[in-house]
Amino acid sequence: MRRRLVPAALLLPLALLLTACGGSSSASTGSDTDGKGSLTLNVGDQKGGSEAILRAAGELKDLNYKIKWSTFTSGPPLLEAVNAKAVDIGGVGNTPPVFAAGAGSKIKVVAAWHGTSQGDAVLVPNGSKLKRTGDLKGRSVAVAQGSSAHYQLVASLKAAGLTLGDVQVKYLQPADALAAFTSGKVDAWAVWDPYTSQVLQAKQGTVLTTGEGVTNGLTFQVAAPSALQDSTKTAAIEDYLGRLRRAYDWVYDHPEAWAKVWAEETGLPYEVALASVKRTNASRVAVAVDKPLIASEQEIADTFADLKLLPHRVDFAEFTDARFNANLPPSTAKPRVYKDS
Repeated sequence: MRRRLVPAALLLPLALLLTACGGSSSASTGSDTDGKGSLTLNVGDQKGGSEAILRAAGELKDLNYKIKWSTFTSGPPLLEAVNAKAVDIGGVGNTPPVFAAGAGSKIKVVAAWHGTSQGDAVLVPNGSKLKRTGDLKGRSVAVAQGSSAHYQLVASLKAAGLTLGDVQVKYLQPADALAAFTSGKVDAWAVWDPYTSQVLQAKQGTVLTTGEGVTNGLTFQVAAPSALQDSTKTAAIEDYLGRLRRAYDWVYDHPEAWAKVWAEETGLPYEVALASVKRTNASRVAVAVDKPLIASEQEIADTFADLKLLPHRVDFAEFTDARFNANLPPSTAKPRVYKDS
């Protein structure tokens, strides 16, 4: 039962990953959140993302503006909508903004959260003879091209004195990568939560290495410059970000309650959702969009430019806006960690 259940469950979170993989997918119209006033803030979201967190935390009450939600399957198409002014603001992981910047998109990173990178992992099947990152030399590794896991794989290999050229990279999206991983067609799989938690909870593999110490663990809210030039929308964005920051604080204080909501939203088994929440989601701390953050993202951009996956080098600072930094800790602030996680 478990073997048949988990692959089916793994197909569902493709629509909710914040950090995540590339690909071209369109948006679906989400729900509208009623509020006072005539202003509507167009927000890009992913299934089980910002709207669900805000609603669970009670942060969608007493709005003086309306929210129109559009749901996207991943970060890249969400940022395409931001660039097209179809969305005023939306949440993504640490890698999609780099590729959007490389494409010359009109975007601005306006808010950030720093979390652990424990859920970003290179997994190996049970019984694998691979025990450390250096053992990957000459082995096959599945990864989604241009994803946060792609960068984590590059960085982990570098820390072990290896390059991508030292391994057999198999560019596969998560559903295909899962099939290859469980059937023994690849030696390892670089992926992120909740996939990491699903594999571990199903006892289908173990962690070879994680992104701790090699990736930045950042997630972002990215806005359209045109929205930031509108004073009324800017005020709404500031209010929205404040609510989202409080909601993530609520998630940390109520992991079980959020895991239940997240499981219902995405179809994840509750145990997997709770493990992912404690390992990754609830660790996030709101931080400033500052120079260390920009430098960290610049490193990712330079890495992908060197790999010829970006058409040219970019100055990531040009794609940030620090106006909402007030009273926030630096981006290097330590994430929150549960003692039992």
